[in-house]
Amino acid sequence: MSDKPAAFIYSPRLEEISYPPEHPFNTTRAKKTREVINSMGLLAAPDRIEVPPEPADRIVLKKFHTARYLHTLQDASKGQWNYEALQMGIGTTECPVFKGVYEYAVLAVGATITAAQLILDGKAGVAFNPSGGFHHAHPELAAGFCYINDVALACEVLSEQGKKVLYLDVDVHCGDGVTAFFYNRSDVMTISLHQNPRTLFPGTGFENEIGKGKGKGYCVNIPLPIGTYDDAYMLAIKEVVLPLIGAFKPDVFVFELGADALAGDPLANLRLTNNVYSEIIHHLLTFKKPILMTGGGGYNVPNTIRAWALAWSALCGADSELDANMLMGGIMLQTTEWHGGLRDRELPVNSQQRDAVIPALTATLDTLKATVFPLHGL
Repeated sequence: MSDKPAAFIYSPRLEEISYPPEHPFNTTRAKKTREVINSMGLLAAPDRIEVPPEPADRIVLKKFHTARYLHTLQDASKGQWNYEALQMGIGTTECPVFKGVYEYAVLAVGATITAAQLILDGKAGVAFNPSGGFHHAHPELAAGFCYINDVALACEVLSEQGKKVLYLDVDVHCGDGVTAFFYNRSDVMTISLHQNPRTLFPGTGFENEIGKGKGKGYCVNIPLPIGTYDDAYMLAIKEVVLPLIGAFKPDVFVFELGADALAGDPLANLRLTNNVYSEIIHHLLTFKKPILMTGGGGYNVPNTIRAWALAWSALCGADSELDANMLMGGIMLQTTEWHGGLRDRELPVNSQQRDAVIPALTATLDTLKATVFPLHGL
């Protein structure tokens, strides 16, 4: 992979349209992430390229979404909203109607498809679209701030070209739109780590949801107890995720990097630091396969920006550059909250927290080892 550049997918057009100001989803996170990595010298280098996206073609969108849904969303974007749209989740508190919503969604999806095409064409070894990760959208339903499912479409585009795709989702919410679409298929393995759906939207993603038919064993859900911390999270990665990747032998990764599993996120209850994301990326890189990474959730904006900047540095192998700039973090990020650079400080974990997390997590991992591992010869 080292002979191919790392591609950062971005266009200022993605900030020209925004969700309503009271909505939690902040479209400026991509712009601010770019500003941070550029200011730290993590963007301009011979082995890195920046590529502007084009809106996704309707023919691509219809690989996942119905024509009726796309037409309804486009009409709503123009102010022509009706009861049928509401039945499709368009115009709810989660997925409000605002001017340009269709154009924004299609461009954000186009950024992820651009990343997929760069990988398919051999023009990039890894690629990052911080404006992607809309994993809750279904073929005819907007949900969870998501209108058009870019990551499912990327998996489909890659699969159509004969690639075995490993979709890894570390957003705090289950990637339900993606897992449902590939639930009966074995060419795309979906692995989602998320807060226990008994306590968080979307209410699906339990460990017994493992796929059906040809897809049995190719859908893996790892629900996590409230308060899950770095070491516990990495236990799930090392004991379940990495062995399954090794058994599946993917040709390419699609990695949804929602940052709402971080401690301090206002919409969730896990206690991760961004160091976990860097460690996961390093594990993925050892498989020496292309990685398409997107953004996702993350509603503490400064924490999300720092996490994505750190993830980009790991993805493009710029960790040594990052270490050299560690003490500049407070100035670069324009905050006095934490002067240790992009990496979060370690969070202490006491015995009470371990006792609340480890038994439940271990039970989940044991269940997956008993039900999914034998289907892959593990």
